[in-house]
Amino acid sequence: MALYQSPTSESDFERNFQQLKPLMNQTEAHYESARCLFCYDAPCVTACPTSIDIPLFIRQIHADHVAGAAKTIYESNPFGYACGKVCPTEVLCEGACVYNLQQVKPIEIGRLQSYATGAIIHQEQQLFILPPANGMKVAIIGAGPAGLSCACELRMRGFEVVVFEAKDKPSGLTIYGVAPYKITNEEVLDEMTYLEKQFGFQIRYNHRIETREQLAELEQAYEAIFIGIGLGETAPLQIPGEDLENYMGAVEFIEKLRMEHHAVMVPARVVVLGGGNTAMDAASECARMGAESVVLAYRRSPNEMGAYHFEYDLVKGAGVQSLFNAAPVAILGNNGRVTGVKFQKTALENEKLILIPDSDFVVEADWVIRATGQARRTSFLNLIPGLETDAKGRIVWNATTGQTGNPTYFAGGDAANGGKEVVNAAAEGRKAAQHIAQWLLSPS
Repeated sequence: MALYQSPTSESDFERNFQQLKPLMNQTEAHYESARCLFCYDAPCVTACPTSIDIPLFIRQIHADHVAGAAKTIYESNPFGYACGKVCPTEVLCEGACVYNLQQVKPIEIGRLQSYATGAIIHQEQQLFILPPANGMKVAIIGAGPAGLSCACELRMRGFEVVVFEAKDKPSGLTIYGVAPYKITNEEVLDEMTYLEKQFGFQIRYNHRIETREQLAELEQAYEAIFIGIGLGETAPLQIPGEDLENYMGAVEFIEKLRMEHHAVMVPARVVVLGGGNTAMDAASECARMGAESVVLAYRRSPNEMGAYHFEYDLVKGAGVQSLFNAAPVAILGNNGRVTGVKFQKTALENEKLILIPDSDFVVEADWVIRATGQARRTSFLNLIPGLETDAKGRIVWNATTGQTGNPTYFAGGDAANGGKEVVNAAAEGRKAAQHIAQWLLSPS
């Protein structure tokens, strides 16, 4: 029996997707900030990919200097509000909190971070004064966390910045690919609007860069170009039946749900293929949309899943069933529509995964969602002279500077790192901007 009823209104949807990290009020923030020990060489700072001075901003919150706290956060991470909600803080900053060593609940750093930045966003308070223009222009391809973090940092250094975005909304997977119980559309877009006003970069929406001619135009008009295009659609499994209706990619399903909410009709029986965090999100979302049976199927053992433990706990809490050591070998259908998945049991033999002969079985389903990784956009990247991709389709780059084999081009985010967290993309975009500035402004 399903734990959730199918939502038929926006209020139903919000009830089923209650926020995992609800915003604190002033009293909650005051008492939570009082718990911080303000550690010297704080391990939470080391654990944060953007190296936010966490003890400082928590101290500023406790002193009721919320604007100062928000500035401390935004100086290191332009996606400060979003990261406070969507970051896996359980394994990053909060996971490193010294309270864990005493078996005491760690400081709720993520919620404190969103509290401070959210207050400033709501007040539309100006935190930064931009320097005079230096006369140089940088183009950014992709308005995701890497691209927009790069844009903010470049504007703070006097560069004119134009961002080219293929879709009609900013922030990349923060709005299109994150489960709705982590952050709402309104929250994402409010922060993006704040950043645009605060830093004054331009975003040209519905402007897909996809040809060599377009790239040549950018190379003529801009001194440097940053690539923050992320990854492509969910990669196929290359098994029979993938052309059937109601067989879909997890990223595409999550995007549809983010945009359409309760208008998405999820059927009674769903099978989700995969063991990563995206698979967990898709499975939990289907359960919260009222599916009577959701089966999460992974070809290896539970200990080999890529998902964080707390993400898997969310899935189990939503009533999702798990199926391990089962590899999908065919998508089954009738009259062109999915009816189930044919699996074969697996085992490890000499540390290699093998299929066990004569172990086939079928799980019936009305939908099958594959969460098996996203395709790389190598066809586009191959249009850039001197830029190389590795065997996995990732941009070959200098992870310290962000510069690629073509010195005019810099990169960051999923297209370069292969697929990490929003906070990693933000850190890489900001770091690349610093080196773009150094490269363009230093004497030749």
